[in-house]
Amino acid sequence: MPNVFNAPRGPRRARLLGGTGAALALLLATPLRAEPSPAPEPQPDSRINLRIEPKAEGVPEPKRELRADPKPEPRREKAEAKSDPKPDPKLERPTADTVAVPTETPLAKKASRELPPVVYARVSEDPVPTYTAQTFVETMRAAERYQVYAEAGGWKMLPADFAPKPGDSHPAIPSLRHHLTLTGDLPADAPPSDRYDPPLVSAVKAFQARHGLPDAGIVGRLTLNALNVPADVRQRQLRASAQRLMGSNFGFGERYVTVNIPSATVEAVENGSVTRRYVAVVGSPDKQTPAVETRITDVNLNPTWTVPVSVIKNEIIPTMRKNPGYLSKNRIRILGPGGVEVDPTTIDWNTQKAVNYTLRQDSGLDNSLGQIRIDMPNRHAIYMHDTPSKSLFAGSVRFHSHGCVRVGQVKEFAAWLLQGTEGPNGPGSAWGPIEIETAIAAGERRDVKLVKPTPVAFVYLTGYATSDGRVHFRDDIYGLDTPPAPAAATPPAPDVTTTGAITPRAPMPRPPASSAAPRSQPSTAQGMSAKPAAAKPDPAKPAARDVSAMPTPAASSPATVRPAPQKPQARKALPPARNQDGEPVLLPPGLVGGRG
Repeated sequence: MPNVFNAPRGPRRARLLGGTGAALALLLATPLRAEPSPAPEPQPDSRINLRIEPKAEGVPEPKRELRADPKPEPRREKAEAKSDPKPDPKLERPTADTVAVPTETPLAKKASRELPPVVYARVSEDPVPTYTAQTFVETMRAAERYQVYAEAGGWKMLPADFAPKPGDSHPAIPSLRHHLTLTGDLPADAPPSDRYDPPLVSAVKAFQARHGLPDAGIVGRLTLNALNVPADVRQRQLRASAQRLMGSNFGFGERYVTVNIPSATVEAVENGSVTRRYVAVVGSPDKQTPAVETRITDVNLNPTWTVPVSVIKNEIIPTMRKNPGYLSKNRIRILGPGGVEVDPTTIDWNTQKAVNYTLRQDSGLDNSLGQIRIDMPNRHAIYMHDTPSKSLFAGSVRFHSHGCVRVGQVKEFAAWLLQGTEGPNGPGSAWGPIEIETAIAAGERRDVKLVKPTPVAFVYLTGYATSDGRVHFRDDIYGLDTPPAPAAATPPAPDVTTTGAITPRAPMPRPPASSAAPRSQPSTAQGMSAKPAAAKPDPAKPAARDVSAMPTPAASSPATVRPAPQKPQARKALPPARNQDGEPVLLPPGLVGGRG
């Protein structure tokens, strides 16, 4: 008989130890029943462990971390490296204990030489030019109007928290209405209201446009500051700006260029209208852009830059002491006599010997002048040009240069200047943006002479009136409208109203003031020669003013019977400050201190 026994685990199983017949008999004797299949053991998710990826040549596989999975990861075969480089993305599911491998190997991006888009600050699209032949007369008339406003008390200061929204009511709204009615921004027949209504919003927009501010009608910090400038300060700006235009013989023509330094803008004027107004970057307060009247003669493509002596002395030499590779990094060559290049290592940078050489930067994208230079011969050796630092064009405050003027969209400006000039392809061709780009891409310097030089004027107008009767104001960034009074260099005198800005009416014996004035004259003789010209009460009538009365404090000093005040009497005529007609000599606008 065959032996039958039960299996220790799972359902009963029969083992046949005998012949086939006995086994069959046993099966017939045992009732038939379904035997459950053993439960499959859990298998790891194939989407996690199955990893098919191309093996980059020469790149080691990423180091794997130890897994808690009892099933060891199958070893990769060499043939796996030759598998399809684009596996099914469903087979990839990176987890915390696996190395995330992208399903597709991204192609390495090539370094792009394309420059990021340039953002330009918004400038006015007003076609009325800033500077015309009538600007002086219109500005003087505006100064007289503002003088009346100032004598009548001007306008009230608005509170610091004044920021109304359309429809709001505020106690200061009537003061704002009075101010804007005086200045012509709000019609005189506008219905009175204590709310920030639509007519008042439109008036604020007009005020903002006249002051070079974003004309959104929102009373922000800058708008509030401009509204709170007193009327007498505005009158002083208008009169000082008009005075700076006295004696100008600028040749206005059908086409000319104006750079208003406080506005930091460039205007291309044609037939009495602004064709295009460009954003500009002008000189910083310590490196001021001077007033210039000259003509644009050439457009230089791919220019080189000759470093000024002041930059060599104040910037290059100190930098080379710390970083000897600075010149080579910026592609600046040192040229000796005859244009022979000199090795920078042969120069002792602990001395000032480098100023005896010519330092010239090669042309290119990183050249300090950019890709275009607008040549305009003048005694200050300044010009307009492109720049690699184009991010400065986006700022609302653009006073960063060393004195020259950087022009935004300078290629478009150059194309306007070159209208009528024979193009690069001979007779019949013209210079347009495409032709300029093509010539620049050639990489060689090219000087294109204008067929007709274009007049250009750099002016410093913080207050000016245009032909449409509007009065515009800008910030006095260089501080030229309010020169320091002669008594500023001395201890303050009791009579603060008698300054160089006001003509003395009659001898007024005031011992403190008269004794202080002679002491300040020896140290400020040069400043006193310029101040009568910078603050005359009526520039339109210089002859009517008693200019000889300027030394009045010194002239009245004998009344005090003191020997000391008689010393400055030799200076009371101030010969260096007057011309042949006895009028004060005007200081050229923008020229304050030395320039580099």
